[in-house]
Amino acid sequence: MPKSQEALDLARRAGVVRPRDLVAHGIPRVYLSRLARRGQLERVGRGLYALPDAEVSENRMLAEASKRAPCGVVCLLSALRFHGLTTQNPYQVWLAIGHKAWAPKIDGPPLRIVRMSGPAMEDGVETHRVDGVLVRVYAPAKTVADCFKFRNKTGLDVALEALRDYRRAHPAGMDELWYYARICRVSRVIRPYVEAVG
Repeated sequence: MPKSQEALDLARRAGVVRPRDLVAHGIPRVYLSRLARRGQLERVGRGLYALPDAEVSENRMLAEASKRAPCGVVCLLSALRFHGLTTQNPYQVWLAIGHKAWAPKIDGPPLRIVRMSGPAMEDGVETHRVDGVLVRVYAPAKTVADCFKFRNKTGLDVALEALRDYRRAHPAGMDELWYYARICRVSRVIRPYVEAVG
């Protein structure tokens, strides 16, 4: 099979490919620019390529950010939007990374970096396939707890809206919310609001 066809097949399977993805499969990276010049691939960001006719979801920015920063986890406003727990439509991708992790510098989708550590970083991570890319996103309950923890960044109104929407969408999910509230150390902060929307 010609290398160009292998590159196209990889793009079809992966959704979004980077030069290093091709190299890992023994395909020289020059094939990306050749296929882009021929119109068989489309440059969707610096060093990111996809098929021009590929179906693009509203979460494409999450897929691109995850390709650029695979150690990051989609969080806060972006995770709320992904789970349908907000009316907010963030123009940035909110991404959690470890306290000592290198902050990715990308010219693709704008990133809003949030630093986390320990169980607050590691617990509650779900993996979803978005436009062919595996994207790590915090679970709905973890995201709501994070919104209260980082209410100075997102705003208390966003946290309250997320709590109301979470209660409506997951009426049996309060134990999970309390679990993550303890991990995020916001149990006392969140309790009066849970009782108020109760």
